[in-house]
Amino acid sequence: MFNSQDRHRVGLIQIHLAVLLAGGAGLFAKFLAVSPAVLTAGRTVFGCLALLVFAVATRCDLRIRGAKDVAILILSGAVLAVHWATFFHSIQMSTVAIGLLAFSAFPLFTTLLEPFVFQEPLQRHDIASAVVVTAGLVLVTPSTDFHDALTQGVLWGLLSALTYSVLSLLSRVQAGRYPAAMVSFYQQGVAALMTLPFALGWQGGLSLRDASLLVVLGVVFTGLAQSLVVASLRHLRARTTSIVFGLEPVYGILLAWLALHERPAGRTVLGGVLILGAVLWASWQSAIKKKRE
Repeated sequence: MFNSQDRHRVGLIQIHLAVLLAGGAGLFAKFLAVSPAVLTAGRTVFGCLALLVFAVATRCDLRIRGAKDVAILILSGAVLAVHWATFFHSIQMSTVAIGLLAFSAFPLFTTLLEPFVFQEPLQRHDIASAVVVTAGLVLVTPSTDFHDALTQGVLWGLLSALTYSVLSLLSRVQAGRYPAAMVSFYQQGVAALMTLPFALGWQGGLSLRDASLLVVLGVVFTGLAQSLVVASLRHLRARTTSIVFGLEPVYGILLAWLALHERPAGRTVLGGVLILGAVLWASWQSAIKKKRE
């Protein structure tokens, strides 16, 4: 039998592996010469199937209890489709580092949107972190020329961050009502239905290698990653996993450095340090606040 220390260690291994896989998903935008719609469709179709297997294996209840919940799941699935399509497009336009760092600014949008959705006052540490994240984004953006591909990558990454923020707020509405695996299964299913028509309309060719990589992206880097997150929550507090997820860009950038030889510029690294530092600090402050409540 595992003691509490062993279970905590297992949970940390699971969540770090999940974050490593989540950070590595962006590399597929460089591995595959396909449209963002094809990448998103492949990720969601095979990810949805993998989560279905996980749900059956763990006897997860997939029943939805009301029409309002159905509507929220459909809306969040549509937002998820836009999020991943813009995320992949951001990386294709620029680099893995720029795409991940621009996306990691999503807490900035959450800070601005959350008070309007849940009538919660802005905290001083939220405002401070938003200012630091903005400064980091200024450093990550290579120029103010909107015709510059790298700058366009930052803008698409920010759109990805905005949609992910909306997705997180929609998911918060259903927090505690349904298992995380069940919510992810339906969100990915809706996202797959939304993106398949665009993927099938793509005029490019799809080789056996491309198809195989799409399966890996969906099953391993999406389905398995989500399953590991759910499994880690049996041993860790939710706030611990949220703090660890702040390391996603770090893992992704390191993987891109090793696999793609993409070495981020010094300005990008400095901007990334500011963004990630602010995100991790805000997560830590939020954890302290919840502990006191």
